[in-house]
Amino acid sequence: MADKKMSLKKLMEFYDEVLRLPHRAEIKREIRDEDDLFLLLCFSELLGLPNPVSYYTLELYPEMVERFHEWHLRMGMDKSPLNGIRCC
Repeated sequence: MADKKMSLKKLMEFYDEVLRLPHRAEIKREIRDEDDLFLLLCFSELLGLPNPVSYYTLELYPEMVERFHEWHLRMGMDKSPLNGIRCC
């Protein structure tokens, strides 16, 4: 009985993977777009846009600087486009 449960579980995992495979790139792209939007919201004051929750996003800045570096390199910018952030 345990072997049947294991084989059924493996079959379900395989089926789930087959369904996800064609959409994997699309899901990664959507996640990347959401991360880009989140970065924009966190650093909006540096871009001259008012940020109503800037007090709450201050705690996130140390972690966001690392992500910002990855972002501007992915966008094709060799150096940070913002004067307030020196990551390179």
